[in-house]
Amino acid sequence: MRSWCMRHPVYFMGLYLVFYLSFFFLLENSHIPPDLWLHCRLDDLIPFCKYAIVPYALWFPWIPFTLFYLLWRAPRRDFWRLCLPLFTGMTLALLFCLVVPNGVMLRPRVVPGNDIFAIAVRQLYHSDTSTNVCPSIHVFNSVTLMLAYYRCRCFDAPRRRWMRPVASALCLAIIASTMLLKQHSAIDVVFGILLALALDALATVVEQETAPLRSQQSLNRRQRLPEWW
Repeated sequence: MRSWCMRHPVYFMGLYLVFYLSFFFLLENSHIPPDLWLHCRLDDLIPFCKYAIVPYALWFPWIPFTLFYLLWRAPRRDFWRLCLPLFTGMTLALLFCLVVPNGVMLRPRVVPGNDIFAIAVRQLYHSDTSTNVCPSIHVFNSVTLMLAYYRCRCFDAPRRRWMRPVASALCLAIIASTMLLKQHSAIDVVFGILLALALDALATVVEQETAPLRSQQSLNRRQRLPEWW
């Protein structure tokens, strides 16, 4: 299975997308009342802002863009270095929500206006409940993606360096949008950041420990090649 995934990264991403969406919609439609309601003083100090729907929505194309960009431009190990903590964290977040149903009660009762921003927020509220919020997957993914931009050497090229500060700005904007839209409590944000940092650190340790093994395997492959190769 591992060998098949390594040879077919696009299929692997497609299969995980099906798994994630199925798991997510199962949780959303389970109608299990939250056991844990999340709220802190900072939530009351953050105002609602309908314009935050813009960076919040940019999260959706940013994930596939980054994955396919690394698959196309970066060494394959950089692609997997992002995929594994990214998908692991998303799965762990869903499992936590399954074990500990949680939610927030921060949304405004009414989102006034008929402009595109107000309409988009109302559609978001209609399609996405205020449950299964901790840790914030929006925040977790954004931080994990941002770290990848600073870790991958393909962004060292002068013509690509601008993508790093843009990734940082987009990450911060998405994190802020989750609270400005009242989709998440600041508590969800903190745990989303901590999960991203923890899994990235764990992936770094695993990468360092397996590096000698990969080097030996590469050497063995080269030694088995015929001389004319």
